[in-house]
Amino acid sequence: MHLSISDIQIEPCDKDSISVILDGLNTYNLNKVPAVIEKIWTPIELQVINAKKEVVGGLLSGIGYWGGLEIKILWVHEDYRSLGIGSQLMDKAEQNAVQKGATIAILDTFDFQAKDFYLKKGYDIIGQLDNFPEGHQRIFFSKKLIEIVDND
Repeated sequence: MHLSISDIQIEPCDKDSISVILDGLNTYNLNKVPAVIEKIWTPIELQVINAKKEVVGGLLSGIGYWGGLEIKILWVHEDYRSLGIGSQLMDKAEQNAVQKGATIAILDTFDFQAKDFYLKKGYDIIGQLDNFPEGHQRIFFSKKLIEIVDND
């Protein structure tokens, strides 16, 4: 069978094609470096609810198959900031991740978001993309989780 670039077309994904793409990448990756955690993705998703049962904050993250906690989103409603809620969410996510076998956490933020917060939480800057968005920086962080001990 002879393949040619003229034999292909690029189209938007559907759910089935997304699965094929993810399975293809995961198969390739795991053939190169074996997983240290059985599941490909273990979600750690936390929410903060006020007395009115409204969501006023949350953290969306998960652990990948190489033992990294990937923090995707941390948000606290403006009325609830400076109460330590973000720290509690981070601590809980990190503790859960360590219990599930994670050894490192990674995340990114922008200079106008939570750079100083993550530095105070013990994260190290491992990279920065300048002028994205225009006039700002996207900052990448990591933190070793091995030393974290559950205080519950």
